[in-house]
Amino acid sequence: MGPILLITGRPGVGKTTLIRQVAEALGDRAGGFYTEEIRGPQGRLGFRLVTLDGRSAPFAHVDWAGRVPYRVGRYGVDVDALDRLGVAAIREAMLEKEVVLVDEIGKMELFSRAFREALEDVAASPRPLIATITRSPHPWADAFKRRPGVDLWELTPAHRAALLARTLAWIERVRSSA
Repeated sequence: MGPILLITGRPGVGKTTLIRQVAEALGDRAGGFYTEEIRGPQGRLGFRLVTLDGRSAPFAHVDWAGRVPYRVGRYGVDVDALDRLGVAAIREAMLEKEVVLVDEIGKMELFSRAFREALEDVAASPRPLIATITRSPHPWADAFKRRPGVDLWELTPAHRAALLARTLAWIERVRSSA
């Protein structure tokens, strides 16, 4: 079983920024994906999934709310886009990279059975996983947080600046003990 670091925190605290900083610091050593907002003149319209090797696709949007089977709040969620890009990026990283990064394990992503299975496979492998995860109660996410050997950190504005160095130190510690 590989080491797992889960980062939680309230929305907007900087979890995605941290994952992107870790990805930048690790360069080609890391694989996986992050999510970014799709914005328009009216504000946030949805979310785009971006793999660390540069592929991207929208996977949630306000315009899809009545057109796709899954919905969170005002957003319709395209689980196929997550499976096609996100799950593939997780599986590729598990086979080819030193560290797997995932932003995020949240309500939208957890609609995907393939996504949950990919995370279970990474957790069963020796590969380190660093992921952001919802603070909100969710049966699968709550069980994943309780797995043996999981480090669960909460990101807050008070220690946001120090968490990148702490995360990189965690990676070096788990890689050197492997």
